[in-house]
Amino acid sequence: MAASGVEDERVRKELGEKEEEEEDDTPQLSAVAAAALLEFLEEQRRQEEPDGAGGGAGGVELVAEDWRLSQFWYDERTARALTEEVLRLVSPSGSGSAAGAVACVACPTLYAYLKKSDPGVPAQLLEYDERFGQYGGDFTFYDYNRPEELPPAMKHAYRVVVADPPYLSKECLEKVAKTVSFLAQPEGSFLLLLTGEVQKDRALELLNVRPCGFRPQHSNKLGNEFRLFTNYDPADRLGGWDQSDGAPI
Repeated sequence: MAASGVEDERVRKELGEKEEEEEDDTPQLSAVAAAALLEFLEEQRRQEEPDGAGGGAGGVELVAEDWRLSQFWYDERTARALTEEVLRLVSPSGSGSAAGAVACVACPTLYAYLKKSDPGVPAQLLEYDERFGQYGGDFTFYDYNRPEELPPAMKHAYRVVVADPPYLSKECLEKVAKTVSFLAQPEGSFLLLLTGEVQKDRALELLNVRPCGFRPQHSNKLGNEFRLFTNYDPADRLGGWDQSDGAPI
């Protein structure tokens, strides 16, 4: 029995040493890499949590950005400035009652802020991402590759059209321009276009819009210079038309 006990103890010791060796062979993250991984996981967790428009104090919720769909939400300053302008345009008398509807083409941040500021404003979100189907009748599926495949009732139905093409290509802007023409009322409509500075000349040619002094920003900073273009001069709002851009007014 004593000899057997000694043998068992020896075997346990050898197994323990082997396990320690195996543990030593396990790849270990450096402190820097571990910190970076934790930061990445925390960012993923934060993005997966639904964000209330305007910081979560009620209102319509935004889903997390999907960069694969070229989604980049506006920061709060930008969203509020656009919301104030759009509400002014749909209610020009200042009475608070909407005199026209708003089409938000691929700009869900604006839609969310509009609904938070004035739940009664008639606004329609046109989006490719069907997660926004949570908005019910205010959501219309939209693929810019099929710019006019929209419900007939939406044709020339909007006093204000706000468009944010998902890509900075010529093709994308040309197709979104067709959508804008489909949606906008033939007379007296207002267009706000949010896209890259590189699209300035093409935007003027296709939609007769000019850059404003106001510079939109996104929650996640983008490398491209982003601009707001309008087909009307906002005067003392949104910095007015940028007189330094050289385009004839």
